Amino acid sequence: MSQTEQQQRRIDAAINYFRYVDNGDSRLLSLFTDNATLYFPKLGLAHGKAEIGLLAQGFASEIVEIQHDIENFNIMPSGDYVVIEGQVKGVTYSGGAFPSNPYSHGRFCNVFEFDGDLIKRVHIHEDPDFNGVDAPRVEWAKKVQENIAQLRASL
Repeated sequence: MSQTEQQQRRIDAAINYFRYVDNGDSRLLSLFTDNATLYFPKLGLAHGKAEIGLLAQGFASEIVEIQHDIENFNIMPSGDYVVIEGQVKGVTYSGGAFPSNPYSHGRFCNVFEFDGDLIKRVHIHEDPDFNGVDAPRVEWAKKVQENIAQLRASL
């Protein structure tokens, strides 16, 4: 097997991860090694398939629908890693669609580390505040956005 073939299998596994998440597909855990770790902001670090499954269930309890824009992913393979930047949209059980405001753009970056063809580690870099309800806690962000809008208007 060539390195290119292995890289493609890893890319396929990472893309399947997003497909399985979007569809609530139980095959998600089959993509991981038994001792894999998964990090998601504010939810923390899950160790092993059982904990990853619990984290996924907790996440699913907040999201009615989720759709990653797979067609427009920026995919960067390197050795045992596949890094994917992209965008996501969906609806929460509270009824809010996301992204929904200037604080929630639906952008993410996942870093996958592989052992063979299985995911050994994934770190998800995404703001879990899908509906922007944390905005009042970060009023400085509003001022930054206003300054950026003024700068753009002056150009």
